[in-house]
Amino acid sequence: MGLFSIFSKKQQKEDLEKGLEKTKQSVFSKLSKAVAGKSKVDDEVLDNLEEALVMSDVGVKTTLKIIERIEARVARDKFLGTAELNTMLREEIEALLLENNTIDGDEFEIPTNATPYVIMVVGVNGVGKTTTIGKLAYNFKKAGKSVILGASDTFRAAAVDQLIIWSERAGVPIVNQGMNADPASVAYDTLKSAIAQKKDVVIIDTAGRLHNKVNLMNELSKIKRVMQKLVPEAPHEILLVLDASTGQNAIEQARQFIAATEVNALALTKLDGTAKGGVVIGISDQFKIPVKYIGVGEKMEDLQIFNRHTFVESLFG
Repeated sequence: MGLFSIFSKKQQKEDLEKGLEKTKQSVFSKLSKAVAGKSKVDDEVLDNLEEALVMSDVGVKTTLKIIERIEARVARDKFLGTAELNTMLREEIEALLLENNTIDGDEFEIPTNATPYVIMVVGVNGVGKTTTIGKLAYNFKKAGKSVILGASDTFRAAAVDQLIIWSERAGVPIVNQGMNADPASVAYDTLKSAIAQKKDVVIIDTAGRLHNKVNLMNELSKIKRVMQKLVPEAPHEILLVLDASTGQNAIEQARQFIAATEVNALALTKLDGTAKGGVVIGISDQFKIPVKYIGVGEKMEDLQIFNRHTFVESLFG
């Protein structure tokens, strides 16, 4: 690893810690109240801890799972005190993320056997989907990959215009046919161009509508079918973008999109503007889908590859 790589990793960690500051303050204030005046981890402490985790948007099911594991550890070692609670909590959360297929990563890499690597991006309007696509394109390009974007969210003129702006910022080409064009046709032409130009990464934007799940499912299925005429394995990645600041609403959005299409990766945005960062843990646990990217700021570099160890360390360090 070169000197600049070390500086880059250090900067990323600092950005992550800064981005999680609101969540960290919220979690620790609740944890402090949970153990106030107590030296032993007893039922009252566990009840207070349970409330603190639920209030931090970890979610009820995931919270109960964490509490059960801590109870089992306390039962094994009768002398565990509240001083060890923070360590236990971070260990159990990190173990939970590992079980939920969240793989530690640091670089914007793609599988070597998939060229072009096709990412179809889904998510409701307003969660930062277009911004995430632009930042993804920038970071893949920075990592030495050639990228092309496809503007298949053709139901809003603003969506196409915004993606064009982000393509210019990232310095990557875009295929668009304007508003009301057939989304599948745009995706097909994008992939056709990618193959002709030997691009490494194809990122396809899609419409973010949930009011009619049948239409959404049909549309996403059609986009997949037409791309598979050119690349049978496409899309390699269906990336669901969620706004972490919406807390439990993000979990409901995840549930609906996962029912509509085969989501296999998650991106959580706007972690820097919320105290609800615990939702990352809950979503990962409930759906067993890896969190792949997190957004911790406005800069292009503020879309980071999710690393469970660094995340937990920043949250509880």
